Parts: sequence; structure tokens; C-alpha cells
Amino acid sequence: MKIEYDKDADALYIQFKNAQVNDNIDIEEGVTVDLDSDKHIIGIEILDASKKLSLENISTITIANLPVETVAA
Repeated sequence: MKIEYDKDADALYIQFKNAQVNDNIDIEEGVTVDLDSDKHIIGIEILDASKKLSLENISTITIANLPVETVAA
């Protein structure tokens, strides 16, 4: 997973997996979901991110309750 903010474009992109974008769906003006060829979500783009989200939301990331696999030694 990768989260990238482009200050010049004021765009936030959350990439869930590295795959070729095959299609996208506009959720609302300035918010687009990218899909792969199987229609699985690859990422979400938010334009005018600083207007839609506060700077605190953009700069603060909280990760909670993720399933973590352990590797046997």
C-alpha cells in the first residue's frame, strides 16, 4: 500500500496494489476509484485534497487492526 500527496496538484492517491489500471469510476467530483481488469480496486485519487480533507487528515495516518501473518522460523 502506498499513499502519496502531490502538493502542486493538490492530489492524494492511495494505492492498494501495484497493477495496471483498466477502468475507473468517478465517485463524486474529484474522487476516482481505479480498477484492474478483474474490477478489483487498485487505488483512489482525491483531487483538491486540501479542500476535501484537512491538513491534519492528510498528514496523519492511523493503522489499526490489520491482520498480520507470521512467518515460521
